[in-house]
Amino acid sequence: MKFILIFGPQAVGKMTVGQELASITGLKLFHNHMTIDLVSNFFDYGTKEGNRLVNLFRQEIFETVANSNLPGLIFTYVWAFNLKEDWEYVEKISNIFKKQGGTVYYVELEADFKERIRRNKTPNRLEHKPTKRNIEWSESELKSSLEKYRLNSHDGEIQKEEYLKINNTYKSPKDVAAMIKEKFQL
Repeated sequence: MKFILIFGPQAVGKMTVGQELASITGLKLFHNHMTIDLVSNFFDYGTKEGNRLVNLFRQEIFETVANSNLPGLIFTYVWAFNLKEDWEYVEKISNIFKKQGGTVYYVELEADFKERIRRNKTPNRLEHKPTKRNIEWSESELKSSLEKYRLNSHDGEIQKEEYLKINNTYKSPKDVAAMIKEKFQL
């Protein structure tokens, strides 16, 4: 069982890279907005109820996949490095797969802010993430998160054996997916 965690700030290309990686590996993609957008039909993600439901759905999916015959799962996540609870969450979900003998691969994406603003409006993003279709709100959230959170790691901060950090500002999702596949022999 392989668990590929692709993380980085909003609009860095996590889902799009995940789509490409899924297509060349046969692994299933579970991008973070699959649960956020489902739950947002009932409760906003930032609410107590919304957060609880998102976490509950994710937990059930992770556990079911980890105990299945699937070869693995790709999951995307916005990891706030300045929040202890995000570090704990990454460890928690990683352990679900490790306990079943799986290998966890950590892929960090980073891109220039200007490029992320451009990507925030791409048709693929808007098609798959309904809550991002309000561009004014989405762009405002992207900007304000820079003041509250550190969404990329410092050099040497992540001490994982299976770790890859890629600046994908000028790289295509296909190229990034190929780099990931090659590095981890997926």
